[in-house]
Amino acid sequence: MTHVVVLGAGLGGAIQAYELRETLAKSDKITVISDKSYFQFTPSNPWAGIGWRKQKELTVELAPVMKRRGIEFICDGATKLRPDDNTIELASGREVTYDYLVIATGPDLAFDEIEGFGPDKFTKSVCHVEHAVESAAGWEDFCANPGPIVVGAVQGASCFGPAYEYIMTIDSDLRKRKIRDKVPMTFVSSEPYVGHLGLGGVGDTHGMLKSVFRDRDIKWVVNSKVDKFEEHAVHITEVNDDGSEKEKHEIPFDYCMMLPAFRGIPALMGIEGLVNPRGFVIVDEFQRNPKYQNIFAIGVCIAIAPPVMTPVPTGVPKTGLMIESMVTATAHNIPEILKGNEPKELPTWNALCLADFGDRGMAFLAMPQNPPRNLNWTSSGKWVHYAKIVFEWYFMRKVKRGVSEPWYEKTLMKMMKINKLKD
Repeated sequence: MTHVVVLGAGLGGAIQAYELRETLAKSDKITVISDKSYFQFTPSNPWAGIGWRKQKELTVELAPVMKRRGIEFICDGATKLRPDDNTIELASGREVTYDYLVIATGPDLAFDEIEGFGPDKFTKSVCHVEHAVESAAGWEDFCANPGPIVVGAVQGASCFGPAYEYIMTIDSDLRKRKIRDKVPMTFVSSEPYVGHLGLGGVGDTHGMLKSVFRDRDIKWVVNSKVDKFEEHAVHITEVNDDGSEKEKHEIPFDYCMMLPAFRGIPALMGIEGLVNPRGFVIVDEFQRNPKYQNIFAIGVCIAIAPPVMTPVPTGVPKTGLMIESMVTATAHNIPEILKGNEPKELPTWNALCLADFGDRGMAFLAMPQNPPRNLNWTSSGKWVHYAKIVFEWYFMRKVKRGVSEPWYEKTLMKMMKINKLKD
């Protein structure tokens, strides 16, 4: 009997366990460890951030689902990984040993790297569903006494899509309330230009997003780093293309949400050969760590170097399609190794994003994720808004049922046809 442990139960970890249950022998044991008792559908957090979704609508309790699939579920936080001993230390004092480990923890949020940053300081967050619900709790108070809003992503951030989604969703909600005219809005980002997205742009995301910002009266400051947050203002430094200082700005706000930089979780930090200096797991083309070859990693926690350095540091996003390809590759490579073969399944690392703007949206597909690409595809319209609603329903259903069928790959071409429908 082989014991495979999946550390983390988010967008990648939960599905990884389901797919491994399909590819491993029935006699093999699978254990999932998570510091949360539930799965949360992170892509819908921008909706939850203004109360359009409740926490219960975006979460699934995992213990009963995992039990039905013959998977052990441990709700406990990992405090230290000892890869030389094949052991994980947990917050409760328990130790779990493994034969193979799949790290799917997601990131640690580096709010502490900037003064005044974070949901316990002066800014909101939609990174976790708990953060989003907390942000929504103050939204009605803000709308009763509206003022300036700042949304964006700080230096080192790698996930830009939710920032665009959140500011557009906020805009849509304010228009419905007929108070948009009382709310100056500014988008602040470390991206070298609007629509860069950590990917060098996809198709004409630069032109399309600038057009949307102009249409919605949203100002922007890019190529900038945040110096500090105060209770009602963000201080930023805008830089030139060579990284030299161009201009300092103090932008007032009564409501602010900016995405942080990511890093590896504390339990992984400093393990030589496993992680890079930021704590992201080093993997080869098969999602396997080169030094500890019984350890695989998937999702946001893996190390991917930016293809091109930007004046202000930006990371590389890991979107759902990309993560699902990592999951499937890992689910097939571990059984191959157990048979005495070399791993052979490669993830595709393509990027598909449905960015909802509250009433319509933008979709883009990059194949592969980093340029140069075989395919750059972008589209916009009301269909994106409805497509994301369908995706949310389908993925939540998938997690609740404990099934492993791919959903991105099967529906990709269908979505590209849907976009031809007129709004």
